[in-house]
Amino acid sequence: MFQRLICRTLVSRLKEPRRFLQVLAGPRQVGKTTLARQAMESLGMPAHYASADEPGLRDRAWVEQQWEVARLQLKETRKSSGALLVLDEIQKIPHWSDVVKRLWEEDSRKKLALKVVLLGSSPWLIQRGLTESLAGRFEVIPVTHWSYAEMHEAFGWGLEQFIFFGGYPGAVELAGDETRWAHYIADSLIETTLSRDILLMARVDKPALLRRLFHLGCDYSGQILSYQKMVGQLQDVGNTTTLAHYLELLAGAGMLTGIPKFAGQRVRQRGSSPKLQVLNNALMTAQAAVSFREAQKDRNFWGRLVESAVGAHLVNSAMGTKIEIFYWRERSMEVDFVLRSGKSIVAIEVKSGRSRVELPGMEAFKKTFHPKRTLLVGGQGISVEEFLGKPAAHWLS
Repeated sequence: MFQRLICRTLVSRLKEPRRFLQVLAGPRQVGKTTLARQAMESLGMPAHYASADEPGLRDRAWVEQQWEVARLQLKETRKSSGALLVLDEIQKIPHWSDVVKRLWEEDSRKKLALKVVLLGSSPWLIQRGLTESLAGRFEVIPVTHWSYAEMHEAFGWGLEQFIFFGGYPGAVELAGDETRWAHYIADSLIETTLSRDILLMARVDKPALLRRLFHLGCDYSGQILSYQKMVGQLQDVGNTTTLAHYLELLAGAGMLTGIPKFAGQRVRQRGSSPKLQVLNNALMTAQAAVSFREAQKDRNFWGRLVESAVGAHLVNSAMGTKIEIFYWRERSMEVDFVLRSGKSIVAIEVKSGRSRVELPGMEAFKKTFHPKRTLLVGGQGISVEEFLGKPAAHWLS
C-alpha cells in the first residue's frame, strides 16, 4: 500500500520536466534501495546506482566520480528524458550537501537533464544537510516501517505475527527460527543503527546513555515517562535536555520516539512528559526474553504489544503528512492517542485486553476539546486488524 504509493510518487516526480532532487529518507531495512531500483526499471532511462555504505573510505571526491558516470551516460544517450543517478546512504559522506549543491547547479547552468535521487537511513541527518545547503532544490519522500497491510499482502502474515515480529520485510524468512530472528534484529538493525547511523553521524557525548535510553524506551513503549523519571531509571548524571536530544536522534533514525501530550497549546506540549513509542514492534520483542507463543499467552505483555503496534502505526502513517500524534492525560483521566490535522481532532482509546487501571478520559476530553470523532479500537469497537489496515489520515477524513 504505502510502498507502491511511494514508488508511483517517485516515478511521477522524476518524469516531470522541472528538476528537483528527490530524497528517500527512512530507517534501515524498510525498502529504500528496492524502491529506487523499481523506479529505475519503470523509467526506462539510463541509470547509475552507487552506495556509500560499501566498505572503504568515502569522501566528496566519490560523489563527484559517481556524478560523472551519470553525466557520461547522459551524454551517450539521445533520449530526451535524460539519465538518472541514485546515491545510497548519502549521509555517510562528510559535507555531502555542499558537493551535491555545486554539481547540481553546474548541471542546471548547462541545462543537463540529469535526474538525481538520494537515499539515506538517517532522516534527521539527511534533513540537516538539505536545509543547510540545498534549500529550494529538493523534495523529501519519507519511507517508513512496513504496515500490517503491506506485510499481510507481501508475505501473508496474520495480525498476531505482525504484532510480535513487526514490519521488517528482510527478517521475514528468519521468523521461523526465533533465536536467529532476534539476533538479526539486535545485531544487523539495532546495533548497526546505533553505532553507524547515530554515534558516527551526530555528536553524542554519552553513547552508553543513548543505548540505555533506547532499551528503556523499548521496555516502556506505550507508557508515559517524565524525563526526570528517565534520569532516575537510567541512573545517570545526564540532564533532561540531553535525554530529550537523544530521544530526537533515536526518532530521526526510525527507532524510538516520544509522543507529546496534547494540551491545545504548543508551548505546553513541548514541555510535557513524552509517551515512549517504538516505531517497529520488532525492536521491542527481539530484546524480550519471551517467545511468540509465550507472548500470546501473557495477557499483560500481549496487551502492551497491541497498544505499541497501534501507536507505531499511527506515527509511521502520519509521517510526511500534516497530521500530528499526541496522547492526553489530566490527573486520573487519559486518552491513548489524539490525532490533529488543522482544526480537526480525533481521540482514540485502545482496548488491548491487558489488565490496567481504567482511565475514563474520553468524556472529559470531549467536553474540553470537542473532537471530530472518538474511536474505540479493540473490544467492541473497531477491530485492531481493521484499524491497522488504514492510515491515520483515514480517521480524520
